[in-house]
Order: sequence, then structure tokens, then C-alpha cells
Amino acid sequence: MADIHLVPRLSVESPPPARTDRGDGPQRPSPATGPAPSREGLSHLDWLEAEAIHVLREVAGQCANPVLLFSGGKDSICLLRLAEKAFRPARFPFPLLHVDTGHNYAEVTDFRDRRAAELGERLIVRSLEDSIRRGRVVLKSPTEPRNKHQSVTLLDAIAEFEFDACIGGARRDEEKARAKERVFSFRDEFGQWDPKNQRPELWSLYNARIHKGENIRAFPISNWTELDVWQYIARERLELPSIYFAHRRELVRRGGALVPVTPVTPSRAGETVETVSVRFRTVGDITCTAPVESTATTVEQIVAETATTTLTERGATRLDDQTSEASMEQRKKEGYF
Repeated sequence: MADIHLVPRLSVESPPPARTDRGDGPQRPSPATGPAPSREGLSHLDWLEAEAIHVLREVAGQCANPVLLFSGGKDSICLLRLAEKAFRPARFPFPLLHVDTGHNYAEVTDFRDRRAAELGERLIVRSLEDSIRRGRVVLKSPTEPRNKHQSVTLLDAIAEFEFDACIGGARRDEEKARAKERVFSFRDEFGQWDPKNQRPELWSLYNARIHKGENIRAFPISNWTELDVWQYIARERLELPSIYFAHRRELVRRGGALVPVTPVTPSRAGETVETVSVRFRTVGDITCTAPVESTATTVEQIVAETATTTLTERGATRLDDQTSEASMEQRKKEGYF
């Protein structure tokens, strides 16, 4: 009888992990690729990959009209590779969607467009600028951070295309509110999230049944950490936007964060503009995404930095999460991803 594999592996750039059943004891983990394979031949990255592929196939199998949220950031780049392994050589059974705040870094949006074109997949872009012009979003001031207002544009896009599931790269280790999420997170007919009204997921059994107007937010890499993501990027040799790597950038130090000096985030009176070697741990709206000081110019160096950092990813870089202890949870209840 032929061997049965947990997940069929497509031919990718990196070879499958070597078996370690020679009886010579455990191997030392590699910082660039993660722990050595277990005696069953699967490393922890293989298990995480298998779980994520299972989730993607469950979404495709249970949902009539899903969409994958692709921003050009590292987590969604991993999702694209997982979707390739789940569905190639066929086309993805869903389009890609990005909600553009109008204040995204050009390096990231350019990468987003190019990567979608390389894959030959449909990319839908909906702009917060359009929501502002239609009066759906009203800013308190032109310089107000736009990140929280993405919920309106996202919910409008879900209604426009009648998506019943949105697949995203959120992870439980990012923030306290995201740690409350199920892998299949239920949203009501208003797009709102109630952490007390979620479905059990015993034995990795997922329930995507919904009434018309409701939707599911699916998180295939929910059980991954930031370090897992970077180790997977290293293993799969995935291309990234350049701002993830160390580069010199003008910035000011404000409230304990490094704030890039840009047309939408200019320096203030009395602030000193410095040119510092930095990289971004996460990318998003310019007005609320801060870099960290770094000299890491390779994925391997980033893996080493991530393994030793004492600051969480969003705690160090997302200014909008620092307004209150419950800021992310409140945004999620209103429809934020």
C-alpha cells in the first residue's frame, strides 16, 4: 500500500526535511530554519504548514465565496505560499483583496501588485480614500491615523462582492485581542465580532455555516509566532518588500517610538530629525507603523534578532495599539480584521 502523507508537498525551492531516525540522538536546531526534524520526519514548521493548508482547504470546501486578504506584508506573503501548496497547479479558489488606506508604503504596495501579477491571481483593491470621498469615513483631521477606519472599507467590500469568508494572516501572539480568536472567527450580519459568541473547534473541526450577510474570518497561521513566520520565510526563500530589511531612514523619536519623517508624518517643532539604520517588523498605515533599530540585512539575521527580542511585534511598532489596553479589541468588534 502506498504511503499516506499528511499533506501532499509540491515541488518548491527548498528540499523536504531529512529524516533523523539514525538513532544518533537529537540534532541541534538551526536558527535559520528552526528545530531539526522529529523522528517522524516532520519539523514544527511542517506541522504548522500542514495545519494551515488544512484550514485553507476547509475554507475552500465549506465556503461559497471566500477571499484572501493580501497586503504585501510578511504574514500574507506566507499565506500565498501556503495557498500555492494547497491548490496548485490549479488557480486559487478565491481572489486576493487589499484595503489600501492611501497612506501605505510604496515599497509594499508595489510588491503587492507585482506578486499578484506573478501568480496570475485576481487582486481586488478597495481604497479608504474612496470611502472618505463618499462620506462613509469622516476623519477628525487630515493627519488622523487611518488604520482603524479600514473596517468601513473592508465591510463595504465584503458586502459589494458578497464574500462569506475572509482569510487573513493574523496570529495569536500579536496582541491580546487576537489571542481570543478562533481559527474560524464568526462575524454577524453587521460584520461585528463578539469574543463570547464563537464556535468550539475541538479536534480541529471547523464550522463555517452562516446565514446570508454573516461571514467568517479564517486565520490559517493563527498558531504561528513571529519567529515561525521568519523561519518559514527562510526555509521557503520567499521574496519580501525591501523595508523589512535594515536601511537608513530619516526619523524622530516620539513617545518611545521611532516615527519616520514622511509627508504624512512630518517632524514637529522641537524634534530632532535623525538618520538611523532601521527595519520594519510589521507594515501598515504610515501614520501608525514604526520601525525598529536594526542592522539585519538578511533573513537569517532577522531570525536571530527575532529570537532574542524582548519586545512584542505590535508592542514595539504599532502606535495605534498603544492608545489603550483594549484598542485592538474595540476595533475588532467594529469589523477590523
